[in-house]
Amino acid sequence: MPAQAAHYDVIVIGAGAAGLMTALTAGQRDKRVLLLEHTDTIGAKILISGGGRCNFTNLDIRPERFLSANPHFARSALARYDQHAFISLVRKHHIAFYEKTLGQLFCEGNGSARRIVEMLLQECQAGNVEIQRSVTVQDVSKREHFVLQTTGGALSADAVVIASGGLSIPKLGATDFAYRIAKRFNVPIVAPRPALVPLTFDPEDRAWMSALAGVSVEASVSAGATAFREGLLFTHRGLSGPSILQVSSYWRQGEAIAVDFWPSGGLEARLTDAKRAHPKAQAKAAFAGLWPERLATSLAQKLLPEARLADMKDKDLLAVGTALRTFKLTPAGDEGYAKAEVTAGGVDTNALDQKSMAVKALPGLHFVGEAVDVTGWLGGYNFQWAWASGRAAGLAV
Repeated sequence: MPAQAAHYDVIVIGAGAAGLMTALTAGQRDKRVLLLEHTDTIGAKILISGGGRCNFTNLDIRPERFLSANPHFARSALARYDQHAFISLVRKHHIAFYEKTLGQLFCEGNGSARRIVEMLLQECQAGNVEIQRSVTVQDVSKREHFVLQTTGGALSADAVVIASGGLSIPKLGATDFAYRIAKRFNVPIVAPRPALVPLTFDPEDRAWMSALAGVSVEASVSAGATAFREGLLFTHRGLSGPSILQVSSYWRQGEAIAVDFWPSGGLEARLTDAKRAHPKAQAKAAFAGLWPERLATSLAQKLLPEARLADMKDKDLLAVGTALRTFKLTPAGDEGYAKAEVTAGGVDTNALDQKSMAVKALPGLHFVGEAVDVTGWLGGYNFQWAWASGRAAGLAV
């Protein structure tokens, strides 16, 4: 190791949510901490989250709302630093926030996500954390200490925390750095894939969906036994909206999803009532007023005959209702990491200690946040995992 290499107790690589939390926690424990960021922006994903208002956590955090090959792994960190702990930090800094829906907490005001980044930077400052931007780590090795070769020179540390995220949103600086370091030290990886991502469809489905681009409805969308009832949005490439983003984390290539276009129930009764009220009307009139006009017309073309309502038997209308509540679609794929809010998969949690986030076979090397095979639901869950896992590592280094 070159004599001039600066030495730290802890070097955290990646100044996103998990990295900032790790650094401020360790720094406030009187550790000498260096936080490295390879771009010139601190907390890039925080800044764009929630349309610039940052959906920083959820009131209803539950371990079962996180996906992982090892579903019990996240419980320890989430229990030791829960949503109420982070809310207390937000309140300490007098940041106004509100509950939007389904327990999702957002900062008040346009561009208010910056307040969360400022809060974390102030907490880092309180711990005397040194922050270097636009520094790329080229290699990490282990000798007596961990040695980092960077574009800013050689560094060494007793502990290294990889908080560089996953592959989602490359334009914000996402790379495969965490996976490369994992492979460097023989840490297994669960195959990464886009999650919380819009779904795409083959040309036949895309033709009618693109004609509905911009139409949004409430729907319940399921993949297997998992269903989400939230907004569904038609796009030029397929389907998006919260219900689709949620279910995308559970969907697998080649499988179908099912859409319930009337999740509040009673659709069949509405259709038969329409027949009683307007027997001479064309069958498509049964859908009038139930959905936006373009969607109602499209669904009618698919499911209703060119006939009067009076000429349709009740059992046929009931079958149409069932079809609308179990509308099967098979996605061709998804919009990839460019549009994915997070990356599923990542560093295999079986190789990590759940209390410290350290590699069991190599104490001192930790992985946190999105780099790890823990993926939360839409709505503040992934930020809470970042806070909780970063806190766990920051207390252990």
